[in-house]
Amino acid sequence: MNLHGQFIEQIETLFPGDAKSLVDAIVGGDAVTSIRVNNAKTSMRPGIEDRVPWCEEGYYLPGHESFTFDPLFHAGLYYVQDASSMIISYIVRSLVNKPVKYLDLCAAPGGKTTAALSALPPGSLMVCNEVVPQRAAILKENVMKWGYANCIVASDDSSRWGNLTHYFDVVAADVPCSGEGMFRKDDTAVEQWTPALVAQCAERQRLIIDNVWDAIAPGGLLIYSTCTYNRCENEDIVKYIIAEHGAEPVRLDMPREWNITAGVGGEDYCYRFLPHKTRGEGLFVCVLRKPGEESCGRAMSQDKRRSQGRTVAAKIPDSVKNWLCGSGDYTFSMQDGSVVTAMPEAFVRDSVMIQSKVKTLSCGVEVGVVKGKDIVPAQSLALATALNRGAFATVEVGYAEAISYLRGDVVMIGDAPRGIVLLLYQGVPIGFVKQLGNRANNLYPREWRIRSTYVPATPPQVIVESV
Repeated sequence: MNLHGQFIEQIETLFPGDAKSLVDAIVGGDAVTSIRVNNAKTSMRPGIEDRVPWCEEGYYLPGHESFTFDPLFHAGLYYVQDASSMIISYIVRSLVNKPVKYLDLCAAPGGKTTAALSALPPGSLMVCNEVVPQRAAILKENVMKWGYANCIVASDDSSRWGNLTHYFDVVAADVPCSGEGMFRKDDTAVEQWTPALVAQCAERQRLIIDNVWDAIAPGGLLIYSTCTYNRCENEDIVKYIIAEHGAEPVRLDMPREWNITAGVGGEDYCYRFLPHKTRGEGLFVCVLRKPGEESCGRAMSQDKRRSQGRTVAAKIPDSVKNWLCGSGDYTFSMQDGSVVTAMPEAFVRDSVMIQSKVKTLSCGVEVGVVKGKDIVPAQSLALATALNRGAFATVEVGYAEAISYLRGDVVMIGDAPRGIVLLLYQGVPIGFVKQLGNRANNLYPREWRIRSTYVPATPPQVIVESV
């Protein structure tokens, strides 16, 4: 790895006492592998107890695993995430003690979104957004795999979100950046780095914050983060938010043994993860509070305008509603004329409001898709924590069959009854097939399928039965 000379000069200026150790860690250090377990779905844990100290669901792994070939990964039982980024769990649990409306503005691929979903108090609404369509599709997939119903996935520009005036109690902005903190994992980031890129990113970051500021309720929080080291995209942006918008920095209780570094230049309310001190990649984070009395932005949730015709009320058969546990707590609708969705009743008005302002990709649980006269259950339903397993015939499959299913191959499931069958792997739902007799139609989404033909000699053992 050949680091840009001006990047090294920048590191030497920012961290005069630590520059050599930090550069050595970037160039020659080993990347750390870590996962975060989905407690809402499983009590399974890695075989080695090596916890991420700032995330109760986070674990370090001794090496890289073949996650792609682990059906439990595809079932949403855990998420592969850099340990530094898991700090969002600690921030949310430390500062949010009541139900909130939470916007993750630059959310793809979904690591911080799913971490926040696990950490938010019950009764909270998560709205996650990604403007780039291809990345938004990945965000939607990962959120669906995590399985929570209290989530809306959107794909729109930051300029649209300010129209939801004073709507969100918390906005997380993990803004696009020059990516210096990911150099040892991403050779492309090293090759693309220039001082001009840093300046361009900083300008974009100020614009994003300006765009979304009106959406934060008085007294609400902005969680600002990047995966880069320079001041221009970090402390200088924070100082801009304070000066331009009157934001108030929020200090966090970061235990000394975590080795998290305070911001450079005396900003002790900013926090830096440096790979020669913490087990993870480079990360910067700061929490800011918007001035004013807390209002939680409830006024706008009374808006009853429809959602641009994309979601309409529909008569859904009770048999389909029964696919969800506690179906009486949901409002069922038809989206885009063919997709049956279920939104927790508490968030229906919010869903309508948000759909009237920005482009949404999913709201709540996608329950099924209309195919002729039938409604075929969706993959989102199979992975939802609210799935009613008792509504379907189930078949337990082995590792080879599970991988074949995740590839989109034909699956042979023996004497299963005709019709929709829910496949289980190690007792965990992985998706649906339609049993036709001597074969079954694979209903796994085409865009989610494993494309590699490689299969490990033994199944990955990332998480195992808890003791």
